[in-house]
Amino acid sequence: MSIDSHRSRRRLRTPAGELDFFRLDAVPGVWELPFAHKVMVENLLRHEDGDLVSVDDVRAVVEGRSGAHEIAFHPSRVFLHDTNGVPVLTDLAALRDAVAAQGGDPGRIEGVVPAELTVDHSVSTDFFARPDAPRLNVRREYERNGERYRFLKWGQQALDTLKVVPPGAGIMHQINVEHLARVVEVRDGLAFPDTVAGTDSHTTMVNGLSVLAWGVGGIEAEAAMLGQPVSLLIPPVVGVELVGELPPGVTATDLVLTVTERMRRLGVVGSIVEFFGPGVAATSLATRCTLANMSPEFGSTSAIFPVDQRTLDFLRLTGRDEERVQLVEAYAKEQGLWHDPAHRPRFDRTVTVDLGEIVPSLAGPRRPQDRVDLGDTARALHRCLSALGRVPTGGGSTAGTDEAAGSDDSAEPSVEPEPGADAVSDAVSGAADGPRDGAVAIAAITSCTNTSNPAVMVAAGLLARNAVRRGLRPRPWVKTSLAPGSRVVVDYLERADLMGDLERLGFGLVGFGCMTCIGNSGSLLPEVESAVREHGLVAASVTSGNRNFDGRVNNDVSLNFLASPPLVVAFALAGTVDADLTKEPLGTGSDGEPVMLSDLWPTEAEVAAVSSASVEPSMYTEVYRTLFDGDENWRELTAPEGPVFAWDPASTYLQRPPFLDGAAGSAATGPGGHRDVVGARVLQLLGDSVTTDHICPAGRIPSTSAAGTLLTDAGVAARELNTYASRRGNWRVMRLAGFANPRLENRMTPDLPGGRAVDFGADGRDRVVDAVHVVADRHMERGQDLIVIGGREYGTGSSRDWAAKVTTLLGVRAVLAESFERIHRSNLVGMGVLPLQFEDGQSARSLGLTGEEEYAFTGMEGRREVPAVLRATARRLGTGEVVEFTVRARLDTSREQLYYRHGGLLPYILEQALQGPRSD
Repeated sequence: MSIDSHRSRRRLRTPAGELDFFRLDAVPGVWELPFAHKVMVENLLRHEDGDLVSVDDVRAVVEGRSGAHEIAFHPSRVFLHDTNGVPVLTDLAALRDAVAAQGGDPGRIEGVVPAELTVDHSVSTDFFARPDAPRLNVRREYERNGERYRFLKWGQQALDTLKVVPPGAGIMHQINVEHLARVVEVRDGLAFPDTVAGTDSHTTMVNGLSVLAWGVGGIEAEAAMLGQPVSLLIPPVVGVELVGELPPGVTATDLVLTVTERMRRLGVVGSIVEFFGPGVAATSLATRCTLANMSPEFGSTSAIFPVDQRTLDFLRLTGRDEERVQLVEAYAKEQGLWHDPAHRPRFDRTVTVDLGEIVPSLAGPRRPQDRVDLGDTARALHRCLSALGRVPTGGGSTAGTDEAAGSDDSAEPSVEPEPGADAVSDAVSGAADGPRDGAVAIAAITSCTNTSNPAVMVAAGLLARNAVRRGLRPRPWVKTSLAPGSRVVVDYLERADLMGDLERLGFGLVGFGCMTCIGNSGSLLPEVESAVREHGLVAASVTSGNRNFDGRVNNDVSLNFLASPPLVVAFALAGTVDADLTKEPLGTGSDGEPVMLSDLWPTEAEVAAVSSASVEPSMYTEVYRTLFDGDENWRELTAPEGPVFAWDPASTYLQRPPFLDGAAGSAATGPGGHRDVVGARVLQLLGDSVTTDHICPAGRIPSTSAAGTLLTDAGVAARELNTYASRRGNWRVMRLAGFANPRLENRMTPDLPGGRAVDFGADGRDRVVDAVHVVADRHMERGQDLIVIGGREYGTGSSRDWAAKVTTLLGVRAVLAESFERIHRSNLVGMGVLPLQFEDGQSARSLGLTGEEEYAFTGMEGRREVPAVLRATARRLGTGEVVEFTVRARLDTSREQLYYRHGGLLPYILEQALQGPRSD
């Protein structure tokens, strides 16, 4: 109960009756604030207790102390998916075990905040371009993941506040936008903004519906579920003024890729992006969600739009009840949360985006912020090929007539293609003009980022219809697929009579889930897979996803481009990214004439007319009526019951994690306080933009990898190895994946693929290169600390807490980088690993650090708080020469100091459960 120092609790008249609310204008100066800060002020007013939340916290937001004042934010709900949700539940089950082992009631580990978990990350594109592909992919999904799904059903019955959305419903973020999001929540007669902490970085998609939400690590989500606040410095808000309108032929995808490029250049890590201005009204709700979805690619915490008429229209379109819509309108207008195009809030920084200047674009081939104009795609390819020592071949884009089809259950990835011949021989593919470097191996309409937008999906369908009429077909080496984030997508495509045309081009439905977007792309067509592995083909993917990091889409695909759904269809027809589709034909039609992209591209009026005639509220109400029921596969799964989980020692999917029993590596604190890091060696010396995919891969487990060997030795068949993401409930498997991505470059072993480290021996005179986990084991046996050194944007990408968990499991005490992505830095703290940052202008390179040193970070020995600045000493192993410098300890809030002092978040929660509240 709030002590309400501002006397802000009032009554609000709504169609559902009178409700209590905390009135924002009771706080002087709040009117000037951006929408996001207003939501934060309301959250603080509602949770003011004089301890975690005080009057000064409210004052700090109003006064604009962004980046300098810590607040405790209480999300109204927690949102998870299965591959992060399983490890969350294993941690909670382990906490219950630990409480029970010490004589406590395991039921003390119980949810306080409502949580929803969507099973969407496990289905894979094994079967495609055939009518029964969805059924066969679901069958394989349950064959692979039945044990995990039974565990999720156990969690649902064990935790009162957890609800599970079974497989096959769609993608979590699209489901959130179309159905779960409340916008304004009502509990116990109190109305307040819907706010979300989600275990997926793209939780921000619901920002487009004016719900403040952001991605957190699984360990932060656990804490939030148990009622702990999310501790953060007040984030700066960057105002992005939208002016003008998108030109004809330009899509929401083109816009978001352009904004991503600009935001990365601007630098918005740790900030909230908020859209305002006259162009907001011209931006559809679906386009807003596309923009908000890629907030993590901007680097921002959130990317939010305020409430306006389009918000209400979308709620009605998606079948929300009228009482809810009227509540949202009344609350937003009463609280000053309604968008006023003429009002300019007090932002920390402001930039302008002219929608009229956006042009057709892709992003790639390795980062979402690397936007390229559509006409420059071939040049981007040629730059990459040159970097690989290969000569561009100019493969051309003459479309074929064979429809790609097939399936392959093998799960054997490869390493980075080696430079070799300029092109793969024609005999490899059996075609007269077989795939050459830049060949599109995967063309996937995938991801909630774009499949949530009817305009781009209808545009893809219309382009497919026009291509079919001209007699075009994708090239035979292209693996095509359609995996929408909601069942509604198929309903309106069928009503528009466009599904048949997409299917004729191979873009038949393969399932409802993340699939190719997160790397569950299945195997390539056999001839392409052979060309990559045996002949060094440099293959490409073109997907409508949101991430294109090295090896993410498929281990055999080196170059990955993000594009709108209609462009995905176009590149499937061309069969290569080595073409300028603004000038070169997609192929030759059945009339013998060249067919240009412009010949097939639908007009804005066509897209609008078909969308308007095909999408209606009843589709959404019918699809979501049985959201939590699941299909017969789900209903037939038997699950264990009871408050504690019965672990099976022989399970290869679920093992009790060791984070509460001392098996996770060196402790950061001793009886007298913190310990300095001394005598530490470097496990990895890394460059810029190291992603969580690099640190802990999510894709298929190679049978030749350490994890694959562990599993096959345990009796798992090669075709059943599944993905690293699916094995996150087994810490033994995941530890072997740490820093094992073959595309990760350790600068201490520059001529070798990732997954290697150097052991210099106890006396520093040896130099033995071995697998990362083997080298880590040797250091742990010697009682010797390890560190990791990185560059800028360390830990970019997914909100993958396992990237922090494998770091601590390998015995790493600290990570030293030039800068961190927000979520990963927080995850490191939650796992008891100290994030350290070079002083501005300094780096490993500028200091001459090679990894062949022994490190000490001093100044915290015996202290209760880690100082903001530590002294660093690097002694070269060969010469004894010493390099001295200072580093910043990135424990940004008092709560992070608290978690680190306990050795991580889980030990802190355990202590709370056993002893009750502390006075920390």
